[in-house]
Formats: sequence, structure tokens, C-alpha cells
Amino acid sequence: MAALFSGRVLIRNNSEQDELETDAELSRRLDNRLLLLFFGAAACPRCQAFAPVLKDFFVRLTDEFYVLRAAQLALVYVSQDRTEEQQGQFLKDMPEKWLFLPFEDAWRRDLGRQFCVERLPAVVVLKPGGDVLTRDAAAEIQRLGPACFANWQEASEVLDRSFLPPEDLDDPAPRSLTEPLRRCKYRVERPRRGAEAAGGAAWGLD
Repeated sequence: MAALFSGRVLIRNNSEQDELETDAELSRRLDNRLLLLFFGAAACPRCQAFAPVLKDFFVRLTDEFYVLRAAQLALVYVSQDRTEEQQGQFLKDMPEKWLFLPFEDAWRRDLGRQFCVERLPAVVVLKPGGDVLTRDAAAEIQRLGPACFANWQEASEVLDRSFLPPEDLDDPAPRSLTEPLRRCKYRVERPRRGAEAAGGAAWGLD
């Protein structure tokens, strides 16, 4: 999947605007994932209405508040905005894990032609190998929400994530805040030596 953006720069939608410039960086973020290409624009009322839906869809699949392990999903915002300011405004409240192309990169327009995008918003879903799974999943995302990801994953035969290395080797995902509570709740304390024999007799273990 990284081959689609080989030789180009993708930017993370975080406060530092981190750039992914090398093929190795692109590969780590995009390979063995379903890739959503989100074509939108700040000046499009339909895009403004759809953006919160797509944000919720993405967050519920990738945020550890909702899931134990992030889904094998990546999203690139392919801006069709008229100005860089509009692009920045549109992305301001979107997830930090979203990626986007620099405004000056003409590939933004070329991708729209390559995938035959005829109206906004549009969400093109690509299999890990680069094949198109669906040319516009916007309606499906609105109708089914995160449930449609399982269908895409099955259709794409994505490798089980449990066999993969961590997503961010230089920035390991924090453990869930509830994990220590779960451990305490389900931990079985070993009996004290003085009560060991009595406990065994009580449970019929002698």
C-alpha cells in the first residue's frame, strides 16, 4: 500500500505535523492495513456533515478507549480544498492518526481522477495490496458504522494483527487506564501458609 505514495510526503495530523518521508516510514504506517482515501473539502456542506461521522468511525476502531488493540486501518485525507487555510481548518478537529498530503502536492487532484471520484465526500477503500475494495464507502459508513470494518477485513483477507510488530516501535501505545483495575479484580491471591491446609480441606483438595 505504501507504493501508492512512494516518493511523496505524507503528514500526520498531530500538533507537530510530523512528515513521513521515507519508504520505511510509509510502509510502517500503511502496509497490511485497509486504507481509506477520504476525498473532501471544507467548502462542501456534505463533507462538513459527514466528517464527524467518519471521525467517530475511525476513533472507535483505533482508539484504545474503545478497543483493546487498534484495527488495521489507515486513513489519508485527500484534500480537494481551494486553499491551504481551508485544508487546515477542516483537519483541525480530526484524529491525530489521520494522514494527509501537503497542500502543494498536485497528487491530491491526480488521485481523484485515478479513482474516478465524481462527488464529495467520497471514501475509497483499498485492500493492503492496493486493489479497490469499494469506490465509495461513505454511505456504508453512515449506515453501519464500525461494523462494516469486519466485512472489509474479511473480504481483504488482512493478516491477523496479533502476528505483527507494534504499530509504533518508537512510540509504544500506552496501556489502558483500566488494565491495572482489571488485574486487581481478577487476581487470585495465594493463601497464607497458616490457612493453606484449612483452605485445602474446605475445598476438598486434600
